[in-house]
Amino acid sequence: MAGYLGVPQSKIKARGIVVPHAGYMYSGHVAGAVYARIELPGRMIILCPNHTGLGAPLSIMSSGEWEIPLGKVAIDTELAKKLIHHCHLLTENAEAHRFEHSLEVQLPFIHYLKQDFKFVPISVGTGGYATLERLGKGIAETIKELNEDILVIASSDMNHYEADDITRIKDRKAIDRILDLDPKGLYEVIKAEAISMCGYGPTIAMLWGTMPVRSGHAELIKYATSGDVSGDKKEVVGYAGIAIT
Repeated sequence: MAGYLGVPQSKIKARGIVVPHAGYMYSGHVAGAVYARIELPGRMIILCPNHTGLGAPLSIMSSGEWEIPLGKVAIDTELAKKLIHHCHLLTENAEAHRFEHSLEVQLPFIHYLKQDFKFVPISVGTGGYATLERLGKGIAETIKELNEDILVIASSDMNHYEADDITRIKDRKAIDRILDLDPKGLYEVIKAEAISMCGYGPTIAMLWGTMPVRSGHAELIKYATSGDVSGDKKEVVGYAGIAIT
């Protein structure tokens, strides 16, 4: 992990982040740059896309532990129950998480930097804007009620399997909407420009969820494509690391 986190930096207090989830050799340096830059609170909500199609459209787990190479990480039961209360679209379902990589790859970064944390996993298997907004508002209501520092993490890669130059253009359009803190604008540009950002749903929910507590500033910490590592620029995947304070 240390190699991906880089040189220690001054920390910022982030309310939400966007981090990639590809193989560490390709996107670990982008995710690591974000985690190295932010203060990590003791409670986190991690939103991921559903690549497998298993489980419910919005699948949450409210109890148990996840085992990673560095140890075991506990689910925050109190936080999960509050989220279910404030967003009735959430379904208790472990199947959506069973073979899903995009959330679990975040945990080693977090655990390496902060061992004493709990999290709530939410798999987002729907792309409907109204549903994503409702999920985000449920997150916002939960954070307001608990009145604690809770980090909302959106796991997402950017555009997939197009040429490097095209991917960078498409990704910039999506990134600009995130930096503008504009969830509807992100949804619209994803659809209009055919940007294959797999975690736009988690990102939209995160933007809504952090709305009441954020300062209004977003920072692109690092951007890269898989071509920067492989040298193959014909078909790449984009990776953006963004922090919202």
